[in-house]
Amino acid sequence: MAGNAARQPSARSAKSRADKRRHILEAAVEVFARAGFHKSRVSDVAKEASVADGTIYLYFKSKDEILLSIFEEAMAEMIEAVEAQLAPLSDPFEQLRTFAAFHMSRVEKHKSVAKVLQVELRLSNTFMREYKPTKLKQYLDIVGRIVRLGQSQGVMRDDVNPIIIRRALFGALDEIAMQWILTPAARYGLKESASQIADVFAAGLRKPDA
Repeated sequence: MAGNAARQPSARSAKSRADKRRHILEAAVEVFARAGFHKSRVSDVAKEASVADGTIYLYFKSKDEILLSIFEEAMAEMIEAVEAQLAPLSDPFEQLRTFAAFHMSRVEKHKSVAKVLQVELRLSNTFMREYKPTKLKQYLDIVGRIVRLGQSQGVMRDDVNPIIIRRALFGALDEIAMQWILTPAARYGLKESASQIADVFAAGLRKPDA
């Protein structure tokens, strides 16, 4: 028993590894956002993180795995954060506006992460061809759930498909955010964009007699 316990990693050791892994991912975000995913090397990430090149491979098998891990962890954090904001709200239209505002606020506050997820991720063959974005589906499902709530309350149209609406709303937010990231002199703010997009979708979803 004592021998087994000795071989098991301590809580402190596990936390140290988790902290080191997160530090590497944060460094990778800055490298990929600054130089581009394809132009970046694992050694660049190691330099940014102030670790040896070999240390990276103790946590990740490849540069692609680093990129996918950034996506997975960022999406998990976004899901948890937006769910916390939506939990106290019972009005589906207020939930819709909150979701849109949250999404754009996240892009604005974490521009490097947003650039990696919205620009560099699309350049990864591994992501586009092989990866199943389960976390993204969970994020989009939140919008679908809002629409279904509105339909169950009788305030949103019954003839709309929540699956279509969730992708349409995300697509609108994603396109505006993408242009904001790529165009330093964008003629619109993300807060303003979130409000207008949510208002347009809310107007289209509202039942005429509601």
